[in-house]
Amino acid sequence: MLATLIGIFAELNGSLAPIGKGLVYGLGAIGPGIGIGIIFGKAIEAMARQPEAAGLVRPVMFLGFALVEALALFGFVLFFIVPSN
Repeated sequence: MLATLIGIFAELNGSLAPIGKGLVYGLGAIGPGIGIGIIFGKAIEAMARQPEAAGLVRPVMFLGFALVEALALFGFVLFFIVPSN
């Protein structure tokens, strides 16, 4: 069913590049979104359980956030690299 719809769209538009570009960034943003939620959730949980460890948990949390956010930026850059013709 999905292949049929994609085939029909390809005949009408002549190219699957717009679908590919949307999938590149859409799928590239799902993983980092889930990862960031897990990182912040676990960090808040750790700080709530041991408030004295908050000074150690917070820098690691932001480092993990930066690394995961870089994956979303890679997806954003690939969105512009995928040819549109």
